[in-house]
Amino acid sequence: MPDPTAALYVRLPHPEFDKLDRAAEALATNKKTLVTTLVSHYVDPDSDAGLDHLRHIAGMPLPGGGEQKFTIRLPEPAPAVGHHHFTPAAAPDVLTAEQAAELLQVDAADLLALADAGEVPGRRIGEQWRFSRPALLDWLAGR
Repeated sequence: MPDPTAALYVRLPHPEFDKLDRAAEALATNKKTLVTTLVSHYVDPDSDAGLDHLRHIAGMPLPGGGEQKFTIRLPEPAPAVGHHHFTPAAAPDVLTAEQAAELLQVDAADLLALADAGEVPGRRIGEQWRFSRPALLDWLAGR
């Protein structure tokens, strides 16, 4: 009758080896029994769910290029199910006083006072001010 077991030779990092050794001693069993039990409970190579579980506990990326998926629960009535791709709009290069103040995180009145004094880069067009995003960021950086 053939041997129902197969040899497995692995080299474990010292911390994991020590954990396995301590567990076997604490449970009064051998490492072979512990490894056999762990494999029988946690290794399922025959199902996608089993493989995903192994990837998760091993810290491996899921198939599909590492896409992140999430679920949003909406109140009833829910819209049709599907998926959406969001790409934020590019920030404008020309800003109003309010947009420039938001970019600099200051009050719009303070920004306009600095612009009137010529301390911040901007252009008056009629009664309104316009600001260049790159120029404001350069000014803020001290360039």
